Order: sequence, then structure tokens, then C-alpha cells
Amino acid sequence: MNPDTGEVRKNRDGQTIYAVGVSVRQKDRRRADVIEISVPVEPRGVAEGVPVQVADLVATAWEIGDRHGVSFRASGITPAGPPGGVAGNPGPARGKTAGGES
Repeated sequence: MNPDTGEVRKNRDGQTIYAVGVSVRQKDRRRADVIEISVPVEPRGVAEGVPVQVADLVATAWEIGDRHGVSFRASGITPAGPPGGVAGNPGPARGKTAGGES
């Protein structure tokens, strides 16, 4: 939602866009970053600390004047299981996205 106007963000097709913060950690690094991923489907069952799977993740570099960055979008985000996984099956690492390390 746009905090200034109160309008809900929509894509070109008129679908509501949901912004989801996902913690990612690069292999062999302790520090995690949070990226915001835009999805056109409400991410049900996604909660803080729950590993997720991200479908069709696309990163796009952008630049406006002297500002620049990377925006992320995906077709969906779903829970991958409980934090820490299950004994004998560690499950995905926290913050790891479908498609590998970020």
C-alpha cells in the first residue's frame, strides 16, 4: 500500500501486488540481508522465521537519477517447512530461496 495515498499497488494486469521481506544469507557469510520480493499472490502461511520457497524469482537492476538498486519479483512465495527443519531432513536453510543462494 502506498503510505502517502493509501492506494493498493497493482501490476499491469490489475492484480494486487504483495511485498514480502525475505532474509537471505550468502554461502560462507554470517550476515543476512533482507530483500523485498513483490508477488501477485497473497503469501499465505509465511511468517517470520519460517523457511520459504520462492517461485520464478527475477532480479531487475534499476536506476533513477543518482539512485539505483535491484528490485525482486516472483510468481509466489510459500512456506518450505518449520524453522530448522526436521531431524534427519534439515530442509532448506533459513532465507534460502528456490534457485540457490542469493
